[in-house]
Amino acid sequence: MSIIIAGERSGVGKTTITLAILSFLILQGEQVQSFKVGPDYIDPMFHTAITKRPCRNLDPILTSEDYVKFCFNYYSQNTKYALIEGVMGLFDGVKLEQNRDYASTAHIARILDLSVILVIDCSRLSGSVAAIARGYRCFDPRVKLAGVILNKVGSDRHLELLEEALLKVNMPIFGVFRRHDLITLRDRHLGLVPTQEIPDLNPLFEQLATKAQISLKWETLLPLLTVKRGFIPPSPNLILETAKVNSVKIGVAQDKAFSFYYQDNLDTLEKLGAELVFWSPIEEPSLPLGLKGLYFGGGFPEMFAQRLAENQTVREAVKKAIASGMPTYAECGGLMYLCEHLIDFEQKIWPMVGVLPALTQMGKSLTLGYRKGTAQQDSSTIVAGSSIWGHEFHRSQITPLPMYPLFLLEGLSKNAPQIAEGWTVANLHASYLHVHFGGYPAVAQRFLNSCLAFSLRVS
Repeated sequence: MSIIIAGERSGVGKTTITLAILSFLILQGEQVQSFKVGPDYIDPMFHTAITKRPCRNLDPILTSEDYVKFCFNYYSQNTKYALIEGVMGLFDGVKLEQNRDYASTAHIARILDLSVILVIDCSRLSGSVAAIARGYRCFDPRVKLAGVILNKVGSDRHLELLEEALLKVNMPIFGVFRRHDLITLRDRHLGLVPTQEIPDLNPLFEQLATKAQISLKWETLLPLLTVKRGFIPPSPNLILETAKVNSVKIGVAQDKAFSFYYQDNLDTLEKLGAELVFWSPIEEPSLPLGLKGLYFGGGFPEMFAQRLAENQTVREAVKKAIASGMPTYAECGGLMYLCEHLIDFEQKIWPMVGVLPALTQMGKSLTLGYRKGTAQQDSSTIVAGSSIWGHEFHRSQITPLPMYPLFLLEGLSKNAPQIAEGWTVANLHASYLHVHFGGYPAVAQRFLNSCLAFSLRVS
């Protein structure tokens, strides 16, 4: 069956409670597959660190409804339990395809026919909790609200008032987390601090497991978490069955500066024939040998700009490789790394790779949202005129804008302006747009075909 942990809004504690549930199950020796609704990278890192299984994103905008169904059923089939963490508030989505809450937690619940447990922040209410719970239960009858978890509960008297109110609306309570029991997770300008930057996570996970053990009603929760075996729909990405190329080595930048990768992207590349070689632009003195392509994901190059700048040997090696025609795919933080300079939050200027004649500068303004990117020219990843959906999430700005942009980006709003964005130089794809290969395996295939052509040319 499985369950979705949703919030009545952002910031109510659904991530902490999800991590607590996962930590307890793993401490009991159970196998559990986790999922995250939406395009987020950082929350899934914590899921993965606990379960030792890659957390999978469920996002019908970046992929499709069919891919969401396939992904959930396929990756949960070999585990006893499955758990999905929602995004924002339960019904917070976008207006798309006659649907006002597309890509919301509620939308995912309807697609997968799963029940929801709602986390409610009770720190500033008592009897009103019943109105909130009943409102969420009645707002969309298609969404099955199994019950609630009460977070930030104060005294015993406070809990008594909450329980009395919820009893009147016949709303089950699956757990109670006390206000003084709160465990805070460090955050900064793009959300939580990633797991790679936290030296020892085990004490945190043990603490979370203890809180979950004493705070949740496991006798009623466990049956809901149990995976129901059933039909696994065929993968909508049939291209993976027929398009495998000869093996080529792709260098994937993976360290504290570059850590934003959808596991499905890496899996897609491997299924198509890539041999992925993980390396660190911060730590390593040179590029790995035998590479025929480079992949720079997003992350936090702004937080490690000095160390990236100090590794001049690697910066020069990357620039030389790209100049030689080596196909390179760079998203967001990867784009920033390939520019001439990066200006951090303290206004310090750091030299970067210098392939792109531009600089990026950190600021307070957050660029956030889904974007439809229409290719303006052929590149190593996409054909001119074709469109893909992706996601932007950054506090940097790039100047100047490209003279011949890779994309024209459009937001979901009818009045959203078109924005010229992205660079393509030789075999380089560099853009702020995060793309999920589960929705666009042809992008991965074209990139690998470019890598193979490069390999044949230089061999």
